[in-house]
Amino acid sequence: MSEETATLLIVDDEEMVLTSLSAFLMLETDYNVETFTSANAAIEFAEGNRFDLVISDYLMPEMDGISLLGRLKEILPESPRILLTGYTDKENAIKGINEVGLFQYIEKPWDNEQLRLVIRNGLEKQQLLSQLQQKIGEINQAYGDLQSIQKEILKTFA
Repeated sequence: MSEETATLLIVDDEEMVLTSLSAFLMLETDYNVETFTSANAAIEFAEGNRFDLVISDYLMPEMDGISLLGRLKEILPESPRILLTGYTDKENAIKGINEVGLFQYIEKPWDNEQLRLVIRNGLEKQQLLSQLQQKIGEINQAYGDLQSIQKEILKTFA
């Protein structure tokens, strides 16, 4: 996955956080950035659009970030999920790791370089898993082909 094609979904009820994150990412990377202040709007977007990684705030009025990430996991399970959390929400972030398979949680205030590294690592992990699944599919196909050839050979010599 190259930065040129990666689409990031960022959800936070604070417009200032979204502006800060999207401005940094748009200036420093080539990611496509989609931002939402509403968890429900983000879910609606995700149902009709592909995204490669999602970042969500933990505390939001419509639903908490763990619930949102759980819903997004149902829509696109292979997308890495990152939770933005305040220091006091660390326990919930750990809970989220177990419940929704968080890739990482990042405490507010975040460090831009750390965030960029976490995003890049998440996208690389996704790409590697995708390549692994493709190779497993190719191996399964080759195994099926070998079984068919074996049956044909056994028919010929039986």
